[in-house]
Amino acid sequence: MSDEPTAATAGSTAPRDPAGDDGRVPGAERLVVPLDVDDLVSALRLARQVQPYAATVKVGLELYSAAGPDAVSSLAEMGFDVFVDLKMFDIPTTVERAARVVGALGARYLTLHARDDAPMLRAGVEGLLDGASEAGLPEPAALAVTVLTSDPGAPPHVLPRRVALAVECGCAGVVCAAADLKDVREIAPRVQTVVPGIRPAGANVHDQARVATPAEAVAAGADLLVIGRPITQADDPAAAAAAIAASVA
Repeated sequence: MSDEPTAATAGSTAPRDPAGDDGRVPGAERLVVPLDVDDLVSALRLARQVQPYAATVKVGLELYSAAGPDAVSSLAEMGFDVFVDLKMFDIPTTVERAARVVGALGARYLTLHARDDAPMLRAGVEGLLDGASEAGLPEPAALAVTVLTSDPGAPPHVLPRRVALAVECGCAGVVCAAADLKDVREIAPRVQTVVPGIRPAGANVHDQARVATPAEAVAAGADLLVIGRPITQADDPAAAAAAIAASVA
């Protein structure tokens, strides 16, 4: 879009010296920035601002409801890994068909609720992989949402049961709180871990009950860090993203 700001004109004072072949700084491979806005133009503008500092952007319910498949395909074409966070939970046939669509759009990740429903989880995994394969795209990853970071009261038996179920059903990764990483690694040492509820030291925790700093989460074994408002609501989102990427490089 010709009216969109480029990385050099987005009004940021963050450094512009990415070191990688893909134009991103060290540490960017760990960052997932949620584009929690209600129109595609705003989402693409924010994505351009943080592109040197985050390899992955998240399309959640708000943006997907506003822009649908265009949000996923547009961001994938920009060179992002696209994390589609729809937390699918329905009958297996519905989940399989919806996941197939997401896979064909070029999503890199898709979230499924890891409730006690193995047929649904398997259907989601299979649909996602089949959709990507049929479109000639790289294999995506289904992520099982274990216990929400906004939920401090989940019974202790829930996490291990859901992690084991996710692995059994073929999920490539799980979404969990930093505090749960030790238990997750003991149950499934090779599973990919995606951790929301990340807040730099001193930042407002907002509605997150179980938070960690970026460095704490990485030290505990996190592969990907979902960091929203500390970046997206900062006066300079690019500078905020750059600082966080540097802290985990």
